[in-house]
Amino acid sequence: MEAEQEYREEGRIEQPPETSGVEKVPVVGVRFRKAGKIYYFKPGSVELQKGDDVIVETARGIEFGTVVVGPRLVPLQETVAPLREVIRKATPEDRVRMEENRERAREAFKICEQKIAEHGLPMKLIDVEFTFDVGKILFYFTAEGRVDFRELVKDLAAIFKTRIELRQIGVRDEAKLLGGLGPCGRELCCSTFLGDFEPVSIRMAKGQNLSLNPTKISGICGRLMCCLKYEEDAYRSCPRQESCTCAADKDYLFEEEITEESPDNGNYDPAGGEEEF
Repeated sequence: MEAEQEYREEGRIEQPPETSGVEKVPVVGVRFRKAGKIYYFKPGSVELQKGDDVIVETARGIEFGTVVVGPRLVPLQETVAPLREVIRKATPEDRVRMEENRERAREAFKICEQKIAEHGLPMKLIDVEFTFDVGKILFYFTAEGRVDFRELVKDLAAIFKTRIELRQIGVRDEAKLLGGLGPCGRELCCSTFLGDFEPVSIRMAKGQNLSLNPTKISGICGRLMCCLKYEEDAYRSCPRQESCTCAADKDYLFEEEITEESPDNGNYDPAGGEEEF
């Protein structure tokens, strides 16, 4: 879907060249946080363009998001069911409400930290997020192993009078949420533009003739740097030989095709536990 050519003119969908036998539907791509995953919705009767703030319904409830992919036509089989429609464009009142939710999330963060300390739980709170309609509050945390937070959930539900979800995340997601500067001196890729984490292998560093010193090829999360993936295709497309001379007149050694994945690909730990009350 990402490679699909975009057809739009002043926010209106333009019919692309006909593809026989393929049903296409109009969609827009929406993000709910910076560098977050892109979710697709039907624009319906709402005229939208890139940069518009919108109100949509998701599995978590009513959410406030931003259109990052303008109207386009994509094959129906490439969409994820159910494909919901955008409810409406966001109003100034909606933006004020979002700021209020962010302020409430900061207060909830302090309260949750106090409760974690009271219960003596071995967990580190990373972020708190309110859904737009405050139908659910999500608390993101890291921990070495599984944590029994049932009593914590009960306390938080009694305080906030809404549904509570605690979600354990990995170290890559922690870096993505907190942000920071990488070894290159720039802001972290994961917190600025990477929507999804891709598997990264030590063989990628070998294939690019990089130092295998962990301090040289690891990010601040302690895992292999995501940027090792960026030039992997270029190196793999070079002729297979023991060495080849590139533009910089340096010899680069190439390894066999990469088949293994990093043990931590940045996805939420399914064994980490999510509990609602």
